[in-house]
Amino acid sequence: QVQLAESGGGMVHVGESLRLSCSVSGRTLINYAMGWLRQAPGKDREFVAAILWSEGRTAYADSVKGRFIISRDATKNTVSLQMNNLKPEDTAVYYCAVKPRGATDYSYWGQGTQVTVSS
Repeated sequence: QVQLAESGGGMVHVGESLRLSCSVSGRTLINYAMGWLRQAPGKDREFVAAILWSEGRTAYADSVKGRFIISRDATKNTVSLQMNNLKPEDTAVYYCAVKPRGATDYSYWGQGTQVTVSS
């Protein structure tokens, strides 16, 4: 049973930072990718960032490039999302998710954590 648990959400002001973490249990992550996705009220879920577990190669949505950093800690089986210079449009529920390398769809999801950025 694969389980993902996010932590680190909260409410901040414009320009401040937050760090989200996601711990994964029940699976070794070699040959998998981990991603962060978000869903704002009334909008579709969108991709934020992803990392290939084995190589550490990363990808980002244009809207967060230069502000967000995704990283992984293989010793703790966790992935983190450092979010800097937050903007009101970053307000959303953030989800971490896991998918097999090369797959289109994510297979396992966390419960989500709320991030609210006030102006």
